[in-house]
Amino acid sequence: MKLTLKIWRQENANTKGKMVTYPIDGVEGDMSFLEMLDVLNEELINKGEEPVEFDHDCREGICGACSLQINGEPHGPDKLVTTCQLHMRSFKDGDTIVIEPFRAKAFPVVKDLIVDRSSFDRIQHAGGYISVNTSGNTIDANSIPINKHDADDAFAAATCIGCGACVAACKNASAMLFTSAKVSQYALLPQGQVEAADRVQEMVRQMDEEGFGNCSNTGACEIECPKGISLENIARMNREYMSANTKG
Repeated sequence: MKLTLKIWRQENANTKGKMVTYPIDGVEGDMSFLEMLDVLNEELINKGEEPVEFDHDCREGICGACSLQINGEPHGPDKLVTTCQLHMRSFKDGDTIVIEPFRAKAFPVVKDLIVDRSSFDRIQHAGGYISVNTSGNTIDANSIPINKHDADDAFAAATCIGCGACVAACKNASAMLFTSAKVSQYALLPQGQVEAADRVQEMVRQMDEEGFGNCSNTGACEIECPKGISLENIARMNREYMSANTKG
């Protein structure tokens, strides 16, 4: 395939970026999107030009580092996949593909297509932990009965990889889906009850401090999430937050 790539180039957070057009040829349908960018970068390096910086790690849909805005969609046109799992067969010969970093005040650009998502880490650090001793003198899991529906919901929430697609998809750049998933995975289990009230209050406070917007109620976050995290988690977090603020 022959393609035209329009890629956001930006030296760092303090410089002005711009779209730069690159033609590319010989793209195979079985290539992943990141492999296609590898081919482009090899061509640029051979020409003595600066390669396009983009983030990646596992390339197996696990780490979420490969976050890219592709033709206006986080992770591209396919659903329930990360960018590294997107294949070029999703595009046609002659297509123009616009590639940008995730856009959010709380995700400042590091360089080109790489953004700083450490704001997510700070939200997690604010309350995404438990004080229950889970090492050393462990207790058999069967000694604490947990409703299967709750266990399944907790596991589903825990599949969030923190890629930021929910933020990029939201017109308000809200982190409600991410934060609610991290709250839910503990709120549904007995081990998470010790810090339950403090957890939701601190994580929501940190989310607001980072500059994320309010929930837009459009549901774009769930649609674009590569792991299909449910909007039910936002409703659960709101209930947890209300309960924590009315206790006492």
